[in-house]
Amino acid sequence: MSDLAGCTFYRWNDMPKEKVSDQLSRRLVTGERMMLAHVYIKKGCIVPKHQHENEQLTYILEGALKFFLGPDGKNVITVSAGEVLHIPSNVWHEAHAVEDTLDVDVFSPPRQDWLNKTDAYLRK
Repeated sequence: MSDLAGCTFYRWNDMPKEKVSDQLSRRLVTGERMMLAHVYIKKGCIVPKHQHENEQLTYILEGALKFFLGPDGKNVITVSAGEVLHIPSNVWHEAHAVEDTLDVDVFSPPRQDWLNKTDAYLRK
């Protein structure tokens, strides 16, 4: 990490990887009003149904996630490498890793529960 006239430069491979569970780990870059995350998810991992105020973009770099959207989870879509899913604020969603997956998540505002590690739904 370097400071350049108030800007900050990051190199993913130099950043520590946080192990959230046996099947999920991540690296985070946070600004004042947005967060960027590399999320590493093993095949078979389930991100339980949840919602948050943060608007979310999920961009799959490798692998695939099957999303169950809405309060009843009846809206289903599989997002694969090269594809992006936009999840508006407060939309219920659950994700199942159908392959080992690397996704880039962008949140606005930053996920405070991820920063202060109160995201218990992921840590089971």
